Amino acid sequence: MEYVDSCNLAFVSRFIDQFGWRGADEVGQQGNSVLFLVIQHSPLAVQEKYLPAMQKAVREKKARPDELAMLEDRVSVALHGYQIYGSQLMTNEKGVRSVSPIKDEANVNKRRAAVGLMPLEEYLKLFNIIYTPPK
Repeated sequence: MEYVDSCNLAFVSRFIDQFGWRGADEVGQQGNSVLFLVIQHSPLAVQEKYLPAMQKAVREKKARPDELAMLEDRVSVALHGYQIYGSQLMTNEKGVRSVSPIKDEANVNKRRAAVGLMPLEEYLKLFNIIYTPPK
């Protein structure tokens, strides 16, 4: 799997470096999602390198805001220990999953809605996590 991941990353990196982040109108929805997924599951340095390209692509309507939110969350958790949209989960030493810390958690669902993500409570149900929003 690591070999396949490294090959995918090499291809996607060369592609974005040469052509920029291409939209679904140019590479298809599946191709556009592949760009995101390969970067999302890459090492932090790669995520940081391509985050500005994806931010630009979202502004140009070439990438999905919900996917950008997930990448921004992943980078933020790694760098700062918190996230903005609540898309990242963690597993404790006993194997229990929970949502990683969220900055300004009281307003997370407003931010999620703005980028097209379902409410946090619904998202976490997909992982059998019961979530009670802060009051």
